[in-house]
Amino acid sequence: MKFSVWAPRATRSVELVCGDERFAMTPAAAGSWQVECMPGQLAQGYRFSLDGGPPLPDPRSAWQPHGVHGPSCVIEASELKAITASQFRPVALRDAILYELHVGTFTPEGTYAALAAKLPYLVSLGITHLELMPLASFPGAHGWGYDGVYLFAPHPAYGTPLELARLIAECHAHGLAVLLDVVYNHLGPDGNYLGQFGPYFTDRFRTQWGDAINYDGPGSDGVRQFVIDNALHWLDVYGFDGLRLDAVHAIPGFEAVHVLEELAAAVQAWAGACGRNVVLIAESDLNDPRLVHSPARGGYGLDAHWADDFHHALHHLMTGETHGYYADFKGVEGLAIALRDGYVYQGQYSVHRGRRHGRTPLDVRPDQLVISAQNHDQIGNRAQGERLSQLLHSTQLKAVAALTLLSPFVPLLFQGEEWGARTPFLYFTDHQDPQLGAQVAAGRRREFSGFDWQAQVPDPQSPSTFEASRLNWKELNLPAHQDLLDWYRRLIALRTGLTRAVGRGTEVAFDAAAPWLSFTHGELRVVISFAAHAVSVPSSCGRWQAELSSVQQPGNGPLAPFETRIYRRRR
Repeated sequence: MKFSVWAPRATRSVELVCGDERFAMTPAAAGSWQVECMPGQLAQGYRFSLDGGPPLPDPRSAWQPHGVHGPSCVIEASELKAITASQFRPVALRDAILYELHVGTFTPEGTYAALAAKLPYLVSLGITHLELMPLASFPGAHGWGYDGVYLFAPHPAYGTPLELARLIAECHAHGLAVLLDVVYNHLGPDGNYLGQFGPYFTDRFRTQWGDAINYDGPGSDGVRQFVIDNALHWLDVYGFDGLRLDAVHAIPGFEAVHVLEELAAAVQAWAGACGRNVVLIAESDLNDPRLVHSPARGGYGLDAHWADDFHHALHHLMTGETHGYYADFKGVEGLAIALRDGYVYQGQYSVHRGRRHGRTPLDVRPDQLVISAQNHDQIGNRAQGERLSQLLHSTQLKAVAALTLLSPFVPLLFQGEEWGARTPFLYFTDHQDPQLGAQVAAGRRREFSGFDWQAQVPDPQSPSTFEASRLNWKELNLPAHQDLLDWYRRLIALRTGLTRAVGRGTEVAFDAAAPWLSFTHGELRVVISFAAHAVSVPSSCGRWQAELSSVQQPGNGPLAPFETRIYRRRR
């Protein structure tokens, strides 16, 4: 078995360490080292020693069953690919309903196998794509996963690589595509030995989470290849149907070809060669259409990106909160612009940022923008991890659902949103280094110093913080939760059967004083009252047939307080 490692910072030697045995590696091209080893010698795993230093795990380790400081283990990629190989083809993003979940808190067991048992429920809801929060190995047993340090190795607390492959195969058998959240803007600090192997990081920039990755300095060719190979690893070996690229606004780059463009080109070439349909979706708060524009017109060629303005405008309108970035959004008008254009900020001045923000979204299709009313960030980055179900009443939650699911964009739901789960989703960690754990807890408290709703922030390191974030599936037995779940199912069914007229834009109307808002999507018209009293809106008689109401039998009279009413275009 041949072992290879990119270690340009080794000046004298690199050794493969298997238990008490050491095997000298031979220099190869471009800073790589290699050696042959018999499989039987790998019973205790392996590490690499650089210039006689302490043995370190493999930067490309496929499996870290003993944690981020333990030995690396070999996994046969062919066995995993044999499990996930299928003729499954996901639905296009224009027809997708995304569902974001955290494997560790989605079920009481927090495992791949337990998640697999819930797939029939997700199918019955109408979900088309699961989006798993990061799986790359991170320190401790539980966490959000954004501090991963072994990007090729699935986190062991959720199950083995074989069990992950079986989960994806089960998803495909149920008609569900699976997306994976990957983090290419930084790595976590605990167990992060990459810098000892090569120039993976740069001191010219720094993200809010740690050192930035070196994508455009000396030695960056090897770093780029590492990240591209990682993306292809998840898509090819495990059979994921796409990737969500975390916080790409924290990936600086001044080179002629940005790493995102290079990544997109490599993935598209691979997918074309093997006949796969995969997507790359960026998380970004830049309001920058270049993310999805083609390289031919100066873009990066990604398939879609998250559009945060929809969430911010909707949250401000429904809750009245004005702290932080919500200060930039004003009532019904902001939501109307988000529904019509995708971006609210298109180059105008942002009070929150203290500068101009965004760009006009020319030639950005609705299916290139992913929107949500709730997601892990917008819930978990609140001090108490409150969901909208803890801030709004049922008719308001139904309005939120209609705005999200019947918008022209790609909707994303967060685990439990569909039944109004009352469990919070808090920020939790399990750092084994006590000093790092204390620093994270202190940093978390500082993070909320500028927010009106600052309160005692739960300790991320406390096991109770993690336990409180697990979904309570027993809530589904309660009438109020059943009612909201039925509403979500009805809305998803409406969207699934939607006929979209080619070239027809989203028509939006509103009255900021009343207040109410209406918009059209295909043959549907959605009208929502945001008032605590009955509201009259322009007549929907004639061309429109009342189809569904959140509070009563649908009709054409004034809207009841906070009513959502849905009409279908007459044929």
